[in-house]
Amino acid sequence: MPLKKVREKIEKLDAQILNLIEQRTALAKDVLNAKKALGMPINDVEQNRVVLDRVANAATERGLDGESVKRVFEILIQMNIERQHELSGEGNLP
Repeated sequence: MPLKKVREKIEKLDAQILNLIEQRTALAKDVLNAKKALGMPINDVEQNRVVLDRVANAATERGLDGESVKRVFEILIQMNIERQHELSGEGNLP
């Protein structure tokens, strides 16, 4: 397959990944409301650990580097935490 075609496929996948990140981040409001109702703090350390373990294991099962995938999800979790802080009036994001 020519390089140009491969890069076009990658570009389409990148757009899909961005859409998924947008969808995941949009759930911050629902997560924040549920946490408030339960009297929970924004940063749920135990749930973060559950998510990171789950994705690391799933990545390894798929033949991917679990630690690298875990780092990607650490960023996604941090983005969601920051968005929840913003929605609660505690952050500095738009």
